[in-house]
Amino acid sequence: MMPRLQAVALLFPLAIAPEALPAPAATSFPTSAASAGPPWISIEHPVNPYDAATRGAFLVVHAYHHGTPTQFPVSGTAEGLVNGERKSVRLSFTRTSRPGAFALAKQWPGEGTWTLLVSITQGPRDSVTAVVELGAGGEVASVRVPTARRDGWVVPAAVAMSEVDASLRLRAARQSAGR
Repeated sequence: MMPRLQAVALLFPLAIAPEALPAPAATSFPTSAASAGPPWISIEHPVNPYDAATRGAFLVVHAYHHGTPTQFPVSGTAEGLVNGERKSVRLSFTRTSRPGAFALAKQWPGEGTWTLLVSITQGPRDSVTAVVELGAGGEVASVRVPTARRDGWVVPAAVAMSEVDASLRLRAARQSAGR
């Protein structure tokens, strides 16, 4: 004969003390099932001058997985054309007090034509890149995130350096003609 307490536990298996349950797994986006789907990126410009964590930054990068801010690694380069010579400057980002927000200070020369390529990486083949084109005065002229349609979803697409080069040359030629 089964003791009364065991019989109750069998009839009502959900009536278990919370401390007896295993702790939920720590959130680990790159390896968990929660990481299904690509990361996303957005660019904040102009930067809030009243936020001490971002004051003086050129722009702020926001990293997301679905709608949730994440601390996925952020990297980037400033791709430029200065006096007809191709330049590339590796960018460094600073974490801010806000989750998933990274400040970027200006790290490229003022002369020339520049495009910033800013990427968030969720895993080895799972990233998203924002293409930030700068105007003749160094201001943000445009921001775009290349996408493609896959299985009915809009997903980040790779950025072709040949397109970045062609855009730099075209914009540099327009800037020279406008002087």
